This record gives sequence, structure tokens and C-alpha cells, in this order.
Amino acid sequence: MWWVLWVLATLLALFCIVDVWYFVRAAAEILRAWFQPPVWDVTAEQVLSGRVSPRDIDMCHMNNARYLRECDFARFSLYTRNGVFKATRALKANMVVGATTIRYRRALYIGEGYELRSRIVTWDDKAFFLEQRFVSTKDGLVCAVMYCKQSVIRSSPDKILQHLCKRKVERPEFPEDLQHWVNFISASSQALRAESGLEEKDK
Repeated sequence: MWWVLWVLATLLALFCIVDVWYFVRAAAEILRAWFQPPVWDVTAEQVLSGRVSPRDIDMCHMNNARYLRECDFARFSLYTRNGVFKATRALKANMVVGATTIRYRRALYIGEGYELRSRIVTWDDKAFFLEQRFVSTKDGLVCAVMYCKQSVIRSSPDKILQHLCKRKVERPEFPEDLQHWVNFISASSQALRAESGLEEKDK
């Protein structure tokens, strides 16, 4: 009997301290992707289906933070199926989100179905750049679109793709809107470095 109380107390503590459902969902998405057919084209769009649940809403429409959370899970699935996760582990590298921007075009309401379409658009020497779109299954409207800069640590996108594809992969051109965002990130970084005095220290 005591061990049951101990397990319940442990679970209660975990749910109070850690976002348990996030890790459960992430593991479930990776596991599901693992058993799906691999995608050999690393730039191919992949689609996850979803529906706005009562847990996702504020004022009957999807909370703005939930979009970003769903994008996390979609990227886990994307990287599992196209092999980027496997190549990253093999190179003892890691990936972190360096920046995101999202544009909300129309609310997704409770019970509304959507497709989350994710793809790697291009990359530079340090990061992959992804586009993720929320498309309503009701009328096909793009309700939100997000760009994500996925920074690579202890390696580079070129090395990851060369390890994965066994050849050098040509880098796609940056679309104009994405290039504007990348320029903004660079300008913001320079301004913050100047503000903190790092540029003077580097001279």
C-alpha cells in the first residue's frame, strides 16, 4: 500500500514541477515518426494533422503559445523521418532554436481541424531555416505561418547533410521574405552586442 502512495506522490510532484505532458507528447511524436516511412528528401514538406482541443484555447480560439508548442512537436517528427536527428547524434552535435517569428492570419477555433506543414527551406553555415504553416482543413486557409532558425552546435548543417546523404547537398536560395527576417536577426544581434559593449571588447 505504501508503494502506491509513494508512486502517486512522485507523480504529483513531477506534474507540479515539470511539464510532463510536453515530454510525453514529444516522445509519442518521435515514436510515431520512427515507425513511419523515412523521407529521403530533406527539404520535403511533411504534414501532421491536428485539432484544436479545450486545452489549447483561450476565449474559444487557439492560444498563441500553443502554435509554437505544436511547431516543436512537428519539428521532432520532421527530423526523425528525414534522418537529421540521427545524423546530428552521430556527429555528437546538437540543435537549439535560435529564433522564431510567427504571423497569425486567422484564429483557429475550438474543434477546428488543421494541418501543420513543416519543411526545411534552406540553411547557412550555422543553422537550418524552417517554415511551418497551420492550414485549416475547413477551407484551406493558411491561418498562421512561422519561420524557425534551428542553430547547430558543435557541427554545421552542411556536415549533417553530407553525413546523412553521403554527398554535398546544394543549398537552396533564401526566399525574399526569409532573407528579410535573417537580416533583422543580424541587425538585432549587432545592436545588442553594441549595447552590451561586446563590439568594443572584440576590437
